[in-house]
Amino acid sequence: MNTYRTFRLVALDLDGTLLNSEGKISTKNKIAIQKAAQQGISFAIATGRPYCGLPIKAMEELGIHYAITTNGAGLYKIPGKECLFEQCMPAALVLDILEKLLKLEIHMDLFIHGNAYTPAQCYKTLEKITILPESLKEYITSTRESLPDVLAFLRENQLPVQKLTLNFMSNPDGTCKDREQAIQILSQYSEISFLSGGYENLEFTCAGITKAKGLSLLCKRLNISIEQTIACGDSENDLDMIKAAGLGVAMANAPEDIRRQADAVTLSNDDHGVAVMLEKFCI
Repeated sequence: MNTYRTFRLVALDLDGTLLNSEGKISTKNKIAIQKAAQQGISFAIATGRPYCGLPIKAMEELGIHYAITTNGAGLYKIPGKECLFEQCMPAALVLDILEKLLKLEIHMDLFIHGNAYTPAQCYKTLEKITILPESLKEYITSTRESLPDVLAFLRENQLPVQKLTLNFMSNPDGTCKDREQAIQILSQYSEISFLSGGYENLEFTCAGITKAKGLSLLCKRLNISIEQTIACGDSENDLDMIKAAGLGVAMANAPEDIRRQADAVTLSNDDHGVAVMLEKFCI
């Protein structure tokens, strides 16, 4: 942990961190980011979302010029969608996995070169998923392109895939329908890494891809030591980044194991936790 408070870069997760339960950046968070930026601190978004799911307008207003997307599989400069780094799963590998996953009753999204796609048959499943907040459902439906035949799309175009996200319906006992079956399928492939980005989902990328790797690459580009960074998040896909940064901060709404492994814990995303963190360590 960096105890000298000489921070130059702050990496912020979006959902459950910078964004509140309504999917918005609070005024208090915006003011704190602007105050820290006036003191020379740079900011980056570090999210599981693809480029097309970023709040570009808000980022421009706040002077945030970089985004680590799809859990680190794509690093972009804002707002021109300049890709600074990308590491994807080959289409053949994704096709093999999807042929098995599509037999399950799940919702899935594919992220390709910063764009987002959903198999058409998954939209009805999304409507039945109660664990996801309505703001997230609205975000998903408004940013995805529907694919009538996802397997044919991948075969014909042979596009590499940054990340896939799987969301699950709930069983009467509170467990997630088909989640364990999905884990069994994903566990068969050493070429990928998978974890949860929140709400009991599963997200998988090329093996070795993490937000921490994205943060390290951004630090090298900006000539900033990773010891001079703060990383703030709330989910399993934030943990590597939280542990790698000079100061790793977990949100109060993060699971206990994430909070336990962080250097500090701030308030929840609905209590302006990002602003509280910046006021304590940066402003």
